[in-house]
Amino acid sequence: MPYRLSLDWVNFLLADLRGGLGPYVNVFLLTDAGWDQGTIGALLTASGLIGIAFHPPLGAFIDATRAKRALIVGGAWALALMGVAIATFPTLAVVFVADISMALLGGVFGPTVVAITLGIFGAREIAAQLGRNAAFDRFGNLFIAATAGIVGTYFGQRGVFYMLPLFAMLTTIAVLSIPSHGIDHALARGLDETDDGRARPYAWRHLFTERPFVLLALGTALFHFANAPMLALASQKLALEAKGFESAVTSAAIVVAQLTTIPMAYLVMRSNPVGRKVLLLLAFAAVPLRGILFAFVADPYWVIGFQILDGIGSGLFDVLLPLVLYGAVRGSGRYNMARGLIGTIQGIGGASSYALAGSIVVWAGYSVAFAVLSGIASAAFLLMLVAMPEIVPRAPVGERMTDP
Repeated sequence: MPYRLSLDWVNFLLADLRGGLGPYVNVFLLTDAGWDQGTIGALLTASGLIGIAFHPPLGAFIDATRAKRALIVGGAWALALMGVAIATFPTLAVVFVADISMALLGGVFGPTVVAITLGIFGAREIAAQLGRNAAFDRFGNLFIAATAGIVGTYFGQRGVFYMLPLFAMLTTIAVLSIPSHGIDHALARGLDETDDGRARPYAWRHLFTERPFVLLALGTALFHFANAPMLALASQKLALEAKGFESAVTSAAIVVAQLTTIPMAYLVMRSNPVGRKVLLLLAFAAVPLRGILFAFVADPYWVIGFQILDGIGSGLFDVLLPLVLYGAVRGSGRYNMARGLIGTIQGIGGASSYALAGSIVVWAGYSVAFAVLSGIASAAFLLMLVAMPEIVPRAPVGERMTDP
């Protein structure tokens, strides 16, 4: 299939860009810039809530635009500049603006890559290709985690952020190797392959009448509320126990999780015979178990080992979400907008939990924070078990509600 190798490199290199941020920002602000956990949590919550509010319009724009390659190239360079700004000027104003920018880009990279994938491969190959995308994304995360561990240990934590412009340049080359005419933009927005040029998308409000869509949105909000702060808290806990090796232990925790996500990506490639609800339940069950283990075990080696559950939980869920969502809203022509709506809903859950988790750590310690997050994750698992139907690729709909 043409452009498959180019798409592999895009996923690998975008993982390298994102890998330079995330948990490294938390650890850098805590151990190098001298910020406390409560301030870090409040800032991440505020910037995250502002950024994710724009996910639905960004999704609608991705549906409509034919400049999908430009979105990725521009976003890659913006992310690189934000990372360098945080490392060079770690002031409240700079970090706040950078965090908002990163939150906005979170609504661009993933959906745009999936849209391009749909536009190239169509519905018949989407499950296998999304799994392949995820595998290369995970390999990229492993590469940057190992590289960041070495660079951070020998050249300081700021060195991790100064690598980002190089990855932005390589990402630009990979993206532009996919020609614009190789992307079918009708398929990329979730219209059926049998539709002709007169097909029109649903009215966006109709998405909220789709029961699987609504349940998926609620479940992912709870999932991310419980899961989002766990790696940040675990990285902080490890960094405080391993002075002078902050980047190395953070990278070790990420490597363990990413090694586990690779077989999870291949499992999603076989999701049709296994059943997508079974895989969803597996992902949702891993989060409360991980929280309980983090709450009661303090040994750094065990904490790093428990990151296997992060690979099973968030690793499996992240790959499965666009596939399950596509089955729920196929033919609507609003696929990326639906992705943006769920991104906003789950982002509110994830971003708001940083403030809660950081405050609990300050008041009662890490163990209590992990126990509370585990309880919330258990509620999300029960919701999926009881209410979520099996999701299979839906047949094309015959009659559409269209925008006036």
